[in-house]
Amino acid sequence: MRILLILCLVCFVSCNYVTTPIPYGATENNSPSAPETMPTTAFTFTTVKTYPHDDNAFTQGLVYADSSFYEGTGLFGASSIRKVMPETGELLKVRNNSSAFFGEGITLFNHKIYQITWKSGTCFVYDKNTFEIIGQFTYATEGWGLTHDSTNLIMSDGTANIYFRNPTTFLETRRIQVTDDTGPIKHLNELEYIKGAIYANIWLTDRIAKIDPQTGRVISWIDLTNLLPQKDRRNSDAVLNGIAYDPAQDRLFVTGKWWPTIYEIKLVKQ
Repeated sequence: MRILLILCLVCFVSCNYVTTPIPYGATENNSPSAPETMPTTAFTFTTVKTYPHDDNAFTQGLVYADSSFYEGTGLFGASSIRKVMPETGELLKVRNNSSAFFGEGITLFNHKIYQITWKSGTCFVYDKNTFEIIGQFTYATEGWGLTHDSTNLIMSDGTANIYFRNPTTFLETRRIQVTDDTGPIKHLNELEYIKGAIYANIWLTDRIAKIDPQTGRVISWIDLTNLLPQKDRRNSDAVLNGIAYDPAQDRLFVTGKWWPTIYEIKLVKQ
């Protein structure tokens, strides 16, 4: 009788013990595994053509429009917006900022030039043709780079954040944090919106990040090492900064602070 009771007890336990399957994407200790991420593509470059550039221009923003370069320059007492003839480097129009302002990124949107400033929290709006100031906004962060996606102004502030702003009010509508496999990417500088992606100079490097504007994820890295050799740069501040795009002819232009050249380049997948 004792043996029968023991056998019944073993059967009861065996029949009522159910193992819980491990969910897909979890480990045996029930800790979720890291999400899969798309690999980041790497590009280098070939030079297509070179254009003269004022090597006294501390370039903070670069735009191609109307067969011309529009450029924003920085430094206190040397900041400006300019219209430049590409083939000769001739200044077609220039407006200097007050010495109280350190100019940063620029963009052209709806026949207006928007220019942000470094630490003064001021965005100037100019008539594209006359360079007369027609508006002004304030913001709480630093100002570094500026572009647009045909709907929003897109701004960097030197952190890993990119801000989307209403072009009429300059109010923030949303923001993204830029990341790759290493984490947040700081020092986002000059910006350009090209074919649905944000291109960003990374300050003090020869790299450009191509960024998904919805997620902030770096889609690819562009390595422009030795585009302008270090020996040809004025000093350590003469870094890569300036991205412009010609959609009509699918041309990509880049330059830097105090660089003597604007380069038209083609990207080459590594």
